[in-house]
Amino acid sequence: MSHPTHSRRRFLTAAAATATCGTMLNPSRVPLHAAPANTTGETEHFWYRLAPEGPYIDSQRDNQAFGFDQEKIYLSEDNGQTWPHSTAFSDADNITFSCIMKNGNILFATRQELFLSTDNLKTHRPIIVKDQHGRDYLPHKPVNPDQPGWYFHPLDGEHTWDVEGQEMLVWGNYCNVRGGAVPVNIYYSCDQGETVKIAYSFGQNPHFQQRTVTPDTMLGDATNPVIARHIHGVAYNPVENAFYTCTGDINRGYGNECHWLRGTYDAASDTWEWKVLISVDSDSRYKSGGFNFVDGRLYWAADANGPKLGPKHDRGIFSCAPEDIADKEAHTRLYPMEFESANMIIEDGVILAALYATASTSTCGFVISPDLGETWAEYDLKEFGPRSGCRFSKQNRDGWFRVDLRKGWIDRGEVLFIKPKRT
Repeated sequence: MSHPTHSRRRFLTAAAATATCGTMLNPSRVPLHAAPANTTGETEHFWYRLAPEGPYIDSQRDNQAFGFDQEKIYLSEDNGQTWPHSTAFSDADNITFSCIMKNGNILFATRQELFLSTDNLKTHRPIIVKDQHGRDYLPHKPVNPDQPGWYFHPLDGEHTWDVEGQEMLVWGNYCNVRGGAVPVNIYYSCDQGETVKIAYSFGQNPHFQQRTVTPDTMLGDATNPVIARHIHGVAYNPVENAFYTCTGDINRGYGNECHWLRGTYDAASDTWEWKVLISVDSDSRYKSGGFNFVDGRLYWAADANGPKLGPKHDRGIFSCAPEDIADKEAHTRLYPMEFESANMIIEDGVILAALYATASTSTCGFVISPDLGETWAEYDLKEFGPRSGCRFSKQNRDGWFRVDLRKGWIDRGEVLFIKPKRT
């Protein structure tokens, strides 16, 4: 076991948290490195460990885990301890998304292609997305073949919900950061990945197009005036039977890219109805991520950045009734996080959020509340070097959250597991 070098920054009640402040450091001065494999440690509130050497663990569910290396894809039935199922996959190193469905189907994607396995990876087949009119929705032909765009890559890690008695898979692509220009879409499946369709397609953002673009080759829905750079996450509220999503990032001269939308799905007609709830610029709590619903109440983490619109950035971890999302006076700031964050998960009363290494004083920072926002603690797991946690997966059967550790804030690094301590 390596010796943990984390630091605990604060442990506060929700009421006392509003009085804290910190000092900005330059995270770029910290050398980039990865901790040794099997690094383990603990804080007052959780145990943590790096994934063991072997496949990159991209997703998990119950006792199963899906992973890959440069040549193969893998399936574990004991939370990544062994990998009895594997098969060759030539584009494995370009996998950007995966999801294990309730019935065992595995849907996974490279940068621009989707695949489904229904037999524990013995075989897999391509899945062609259908648009809102039932037509094949094919990826564009990139001017640079090495820059096809990230069609299916998400920033969040949970994408399935029980909706009126059936499992639904719904997610959006966090794109136009790496890999080339790409349209911004919300995807869904109601049959364990056998068919994947578009629930919502954003408009044509002039800033995120290929260099040789012409009016007839612009990416995005030409009929939709609502533009975005990418999607920060999608979450489902069973109390309302409605989905919520937020996009990024700023106004680049073509209109706001940051929006909150509410969508409802009608299974009988297989149709969606979406409404834009609010559109803002970047220095706002509405530029956010980490959406969760607990007993019908909405929780999120603010990703506010850009030029300050007030004495301080509008940041923190917030909660409100979903119908009050557009009313700041009805919001409760549960934790006054000093830096932006768009990655958070809530399960069994535990709130776990991450800080960006490139935008905070933390090298590899996490914020945790064991009691749904009553008390808080913040830790810096310095032994991992500058890393940003994202794509949080729910706890597996052994009680471990899965977290991507990204180099800087987007490039794939390592996989971290965090297990809350129960009092």
